[in-house]
Amino acid sequence: MNIIIAGCGKVGQALIEKLCRETVYDITIIDKNRLTVESLVNRYDIMGVCGNCVSMDTLLNAGAENADILIAVTGSDEINLLTCMVARKTTECSTIARIRKPEYANEVNLFKEDLGLAMIINPESIVANEIARVVRFPSAIQIDTFAKGRIEILKFLVTEDSVLNNLKIADISTQLKCDILVCGVERGEKTFIPGGDFIIQAGDKVSIVSSIANGAFFFKKIGIKTNRAKDVIIVGGGATAYYLANQLLQTGIRVKIIEKDSARCDELCELLPKADIIKADGTDSHVLIEEGIEHAGAFVSLTSIDEENILMSLYARSKNAGKIITKINRVSYDEVISNLDLDTNIYPKTITAEYVVRFVRAKSNSIGSNIETMHFILDGKAEALEFKVKGKSRILDAKLESLKIKKNTLVACIYRNGKIIIPRGKDSISDGDTVIVVTTNTGYNDINDILE
Repeated sequence: MNIIIAGCGKVGQALIEKLCRETVYDITIIDKNRLTVESLVNRYDIMGVCGNCVSMDTLLNAGAENADILIAVTGSDEINLLTCMVARKTTECSTIARIRKPEYANEVNLFKEDLGLAMIINPESIVANEIARVVRFPSAIQIDTFAKGRIEILKFLVTEDSVLNNLKIADISTQLKCDILVCGVERGEKTFIPGGDFIIQAGDKVSIVSSIANGAFFFKKIGIKTNRAKDVIIVGGGATAYYLANQLLQTGIRVKIIEKDSARCDELCELLPKADIIKADGTDSHVLIEEGIEHAGAFVSLTSIDEENILMSLYARSKNAGKIITKINRVSYDEVISNLDLDTNIYPKTITAEYVVRFVRAKSNSIGSNIETMHFILDGKAEALEFKVKGKSRILDAKLESLKIKKNTLVACIYRNGKIIIPRGKDSISDGDTVIVVTTNTGYNDINDILE
């Protein structure tokens, strides 16, 4: 499959990295910055064109006539739309555009229909959705949803006094009477997709898959509170803050936004009349104390500067036992950041890349069981994939214990006719099922790919 990526900023580079891992795509990039293009071409062994992606000549030089997908992720919504429009007028490729501005929110469907876009992505809105889920379930470090929100993968930290400490995974269901499945464990820098004999230890970050109700019941059994935050302090008044505040206010959560730009504060006051908008510097510890950081149910740092977000979150953690959420744009120092007491870290470019990679994989597979949803989990070292099984397949109606499933691959959940099944060895997959698969392998496009 031939893919063109127009725009090599943070999101563009994240897409290049994710897609190049799978080795089945021929990728060409377009960017105005020659040094950026040369650097990425050398690093990933891909094709590159330096130029204006709106230009028909540039698109043709990049091979648009033979491209299957064009992804426009420059820093300008208008350029992305124009690039997709020119590509659609001159080629048969599918087009994806990044549209970020809140003022275009009502026109998104119009753009998609009139310009023939296959997909529109709004990173700020997507990130806000992720953060809102965590605010509603503060005890979880990360929450990923499947089967249209009916199934969740929840990640949490095991403490010294937890009933899970030194407990064998096979004993969880019998001792706690909970219908959940442990699908991943992070221990230091190591990642495991554990079997029944795996023993959980304090300090592990454990990911479970379950229905919403069973997940809440499990957390209650192990003594972790599941009450949502009642009030949230957000530092940084950008587009993500707007989308997040709008969601939280609709669910009855009180929101306070701290923003130092006076003009932006005026805009937020008009856009979010129910929120408290504070004109101040959120990096000032005195301001945070005055605005109630010590008692807030959750604190979210959303400025454009990673260092500021990290320092504010560390300070908030020292003063507050509530939920701390940190937006981090760069992942260069991820190993260092993961060792800090930051609670939940949000990486916008990684989340955005998930959505696009999911579409690309589904597009490359016209038969069989397409990918419905995909999330990078276990600190990005594993994938959780949702397949809709249809048609003929080698896995149908065979007991899971009889299938030769690839190593480091786990069938984590089956959704059938409104029923959520946490699978055991005697269970089987039927035509029409939705199946959640967790794996540290890459490149799965079809449910059959899980077999050796």
